[in-house]
Amino acid sequence: MQSSSIRAIVTGGVSGLGLAVARRIVAEGGQVALFDVNDDKGAAAIAELGESQARYLRTDVTSEDGVAANVAAAAEAMGGLNVAVNCAGIIGAGRVLGREAPMPLSQFQTTVMVNLVGSFNVAKAAAAVMQHNQAGEDGERGVIVNTASVAAYEGQIGQAAYSASKGGVVGMTLPMARELARFGIRVNTIAPGIFWTPMVDGMPEDVQKSLSASIPFPARLGQPDEFADLVQYILGNRYLNGETIRLDGAVRLAPK
Repeated sequence: MQSSSIRAIVTGGVSGLGLAVARRIVAEGGQVALFDVNDDKGAAAIAELGESQARYLRTDVTSEDGVAANVAAAAEAMGGLNVAVNCAGIIGAGRVLGREAPMPLSQFQTTVMVNLVGSFNVAKAAAAVMQHNQAGEDGERGVIVNTASVAAYEGQIGQAAYSASKGGVVGMTLPMARELARFGIRVNTIAPGIFWTPMVDGMPEDVQKSLSASIPFPARLGQPDEFADLVQYILGNRYLNGETIRLDGAVRLAPK
């Protein structure tokens, strides 16, 4: 897929990994629609990226009707849609048996709704549009990139809800890729390790150093640009399909 031909939806696109992906797509001459729920950051992102190549659509990824409407609006505004990158997510941290009481079921449900159901919701709405694209080389019509986490494989204490949601993202990657193959739509997932995001930026310096020291090599947190590098590579390599790629500096999370 030629970079300048990319017409992409990026969820969680106004900060962190999503914004890094949006910056990369715009820098390469593509267009992006940022789906997020932070209007202030959305406005700042559009001011940075430029209104000619980017637009912000306030989107609750768990809303079926809302996502379908915004996907259609994004495709119309960009003159097409051939990429969807799911970066929206929440941590949902909490112990199954907390100090005061067991985890409220609503907390588990909300985490799964945003991280897993939200990713599926955007992916299927995007695929519904992409299936009608004119086929390119190898018959390709679109690419979907989901974001899981290394916690899908070795979740820590307090990550039961988060790990379950991200494990679901990993689990749906291959069957979705197999199903959408007949339409020429590829589906891949990235499972990032510990990345430098606004969440980490707010942690105490000693915690940041401890996190960095836990990563074999390079012994530092991942940079959002490195995540964007991998997204860019996935978009460009048509033979990469149905795969989940860990991007983690060889880290394996300890129990806590």
